[in-house]
Amino acid sequence: MCKHILNAQVSIRAPCCKKFFDCPQCHAETQDHNLRKTLEMVFMCKKCKKAFRKDMSEYEEADEYCPHCDNQYVIEAKEPKAMVGVEGEDARVDNRMLKDDRMKEDPARSLFASKDVSDKVDQSLYELLRARQAAGGGAQ
Repeated sequence: MCKHILNAQVSIRAPCCKKFFDCPQCHAETQDHNLRKTLEMVFMCKKCKKAFRKDMSEYEEADEYCPHCDNQYVIEAKEPKAMVGVEGEDARVDNRMLKDDRMKEDPARSLFASKDVSDKVDQSLYELLRARQAAGGGAQ
């Protein structure tokens, strides 16, 4: 399985070492020599698992298909892309991670509510806050 091209339809036999690789980058990562160029290439179809040769000097549009199973192997490559996402379940199944902007926030659930916050902050800080409120300073 190639990590460079996600939808590789064929493996290509390297003429230098006679091994099959999904792409030139896979050859470069695993071998200690450069990939030799040639006009006659040997492919292995990943759909039917059969090998076939193509002469690249006489390459035509009809040569884009496997001669055994007609699988089109010349397609636009899909390469892996870096992606940033939220880890979690599918939002359609479990939507607890999403905030509904239509609902107003409940002030009693806020950390900054002026009501009893003894369970949310340090007890000494709570005493100081209560003393300020009693003196008329309010929460600031």
